[in-house]
Amino acid sequence: MTAEAPHILVVDDDRRLRALLQRYLSDNGFRVSTAADAADARRLLTGLDFDLIVLDVMMPGEDGLAFTRAMRVGSQVPILLLTARSEVEDRIEGLERGADDYLTKPFEPRELLARIGSILRRVRPVATAPRKVRFGPCVFDVTRGELRRHGEIVHLTSQEESLLRALVHNAGQPLSREALIRESRIEANARAVDVQVTRLRRKIEANPRAPRYLQTVRGEGYVLRPE
Repeated sequence: MTAEAPHILVVDDDRRLRALLQRYLSDNGFRVSTAADAADARRLLTGLDFDLIVLDVMMPGEDGLAFTRAMRVGSQVPILLLTARSEVEDRIEGLERGADDYLTKPFEPRELLARIGSILRRVRPVATAPRKVRFGPCVFDVTRGELRRHGEIVHLTSQEESLLRALVHNAGQPLSREALIRESRIEANARAVDVQVTRLRRKIEANPRAPRYLQTVRGEGYVLRPE
């Protein structure tokens, strides 16, 4: 973890959940601070800058919706709401108050990680992605969407480029097929993701049958492991 790692503020009155989220997000490369309620969060916000707030809706005193509305008066820091309410109206209300996204409890930690990554990429596109990524003899220019192998340009279809970009943005982090569909321009089902991965491996791997860089993670999906 470095000083450039995104700094996340977790606000939840559930002490156990705060500790779990702090440990999980820290293990995945984020700097994390925690607050037990809105007042505690405000104290931290007066002295620290955060890249994103993970905010529980159902808190005693000032709840998450009220806090979100108050934050939007003078701050544009992204807010991801955690809510036990599954009704559409409740989720819409959160977005109308100014939240960037929501996640219904209980949730899979990996989904939380994926949603945080998606928000940060929208608001910090340059800071969250390297300009060029190298894997073996290949170099992918993120800005241009250009792949070179041994210095020669390799043609990528729009779906291959979009898939590779999504993998680069989440380098080292396994992504499910559903997450790859959501974060790329692949407009089909999970089987289509497998097909695109196979085609992409043929262009970046010395041995596509034993991939070194674009690997399968059993039960999770795919992960890009650049050099």
